[in-house]
Amino acid sequence: MNLRHMEVFRAVMATGGVGGAAELLHISQPAVSKLLAQAARHSGLTLFDHVKGRLVATPEARQLYEEVENLWRGVERVRGVSKALARPQSGSLRLAVSASLSTYLVPKAVALLYDELPHLQVNVETLVPSIMTDTLLDQSSHLGIGLLPNEHPNLVVVRSYRCGLACVMPKGHPLAARKRIGAADLKGHRVISAPASTAYGQALLGAYGPHAGSLRLELEARSSLSACLFACAGAGVAVVDAAAVAGGVFAELVVRPFSSQQKLDVCIIRNRYRPMSVIEAAFSDAFDVVWKSAM
Repeated sequence: MNLRHMEVFRAVMATGGVGGAAELLHISQPAVSKLLAQAARHSGLTLFDHVKGRLVATPEARQLYEEVENLWRGVERVRGVSKALARPQSGSLRLAVSASLSTYLVPKAVALLYDELPHLQVNVETLVPSIMTDTLLDQSSHLGIGLLPNEHPNLVVVRSYRCGLACVMPKGHPLAARKRIGAADLKGHRVISAPASTAYGQALLGAYGPHAGSLRLELEARSSLSACLFACAGAGVAVVDAAAVAGGVFAELVVRPFSSQQKLDVCIIRNRYRPMSVIEAAFSDAFDVVWKSAM
């Protein structure tokens, strides 16, 4: 007897007849009769006797029913687990995030994910690329959402995006009157930049181009989030990745597009040897929606 045979046999035993089993299983009475006959043939047992037009279970059928019921509780558990895995209402998600993406994009994506999974447990750590890589390799993080993430053969990219640059400054700054700002416009102003020893700092130097040597790069901040905070305090103007100022999170700052061919990579990455769960795939979809609406 296969599981379908057992299911029909169980339904007939529970309802007392073919009609009740057909209603319970949402199939026709002839289909029930056919499957019941197959069950008897495959088991080699006489399962029911016809007594005055009714099906009466044999002693062997009653004994078999006890075993089928025990088995069926396990089948229902498997069905429940598979349904929960396919459409989870809870679970956990551990994210490693670059500082730029922690200001708006990732929080907004998590908020969107909570609409679908209201009881999800989420842990978010803001990390530099090298440590992000380590947490993905040792699987203490499920996904990394990184700006200029380190490449590693055991990490794979789930989604990737190209991010432009923006110039930010306090309200009332002389550059705030411009609609667009280029590297030449920064001359004479204190520019909050990133250390040249970092990949982010090298990307900014590339964006300044031939003007880099004549700019007042007097204040260095390792992340664009820090650069924005210093700009809010009036310490200078900053050129940052546009992801850091998405969603208008810095109301105190004037944000202008920065003219440059320089683009930065934003990637969702995972461990190559740890396949994505349904929850992780749902987060990636949510991030994609937020990115397309904000960038």
